[in-house]
Amino acid sequence: MRRLPISVCVVLLIAMFTVAQQKSSANLPSEETVNSFLKETFGYDPTVTWKISAIKPSIAEGLAEVDVLVSNSQGQNATTLYVTPDGKHALTGDIMPFGARPYEPAKEALLKGINGPTRGPEKAAVTIVEFSDLQCPHCKDAQPIIDKLLVDEPNARFVFQNYPLPMHNWAAKAANYADCVGRTNKDAFWKFVQGTFNDQANITESNADEKLTAIADAAGVKGTDMATCAANPDTRARVDKSVALGQSVGVTGTPTLFVNGRRIGNVVGLPPEILKGLVEFGAKQ
Repeated sequence: MRRLPISVCVVLLIAMFTVAQQKSSANLPSEETVNSFLKETFGYDPTVTWKISAIKPSIAEGLAEVDVLVSNSQGQNATTLYVTPDGKHALTGDIMPFGARPYEPAKEALLKGINGPTRGPEKAAVTIVEFSDLQCPHCKDAQPIIDKLLVDEPNARFVFQNYPLPMHNWAAKAANYADCVGRTNKDAFWKFVQGTFNDQANITESNADEKLTAIADAAGVKGTDMATCAANPDTRARVDKSVALGQSVGVTGTPTLFVNGRRIGNVVGLPPEILKGLVEFGAKQ
């Protein structure tokens, strides 16, 4: 059989990739369409506002994923819409993995990609991964629940992954500080996280450096060194890698927990005995 020259093969591959990208993009609704839909849906209530976070291909082939932050006088709610290829219908809720071992792909991706501080045995039967945002009130509420879970399940391995949400104005900076503290002193890291949550209501975009530096000092590391490290592009790259890892396994909001690859979005609303049962079940698998 006659083989094609390498240059021709490269051109063909580029063409195939371009067509695939164009096909994927063709199925994505425009920002104008999404805004029109949201106006038709929420326009009756003048207190409701929204911000489109992302319009991208979903992990479920053929569907477009539209991430929206909806706000009213009661607070904010992150919503994900899954739009059909014809653009005429949208689904809400979670897209679940399916199959005989549905959570194995996410488990393998997480074990390969995690780069955050850990607690518990390195070779534990069950690994719990949390994607968290230090400016997120729900993450603050989830922290005591997770702490108690780890006390009750000392043989579980826990990994903290930064996932600063784009709508939070100092979350990315806090994630950079947290990454630096975690690489400097693991014990100080958990104190830094708790300290940030404790002072969350007092931190603003304008005073974030001052507050986070002080919290790092109180945690047991030199705050000015952490500030310098936080401004390093390599630190930002590590946080971006953590966010990309979360996105690859379906994280759309925080806090999101994974128990051996099984995604748990509503940590605060889940009864503690159910969460404990999921961890113990995961260990037996």
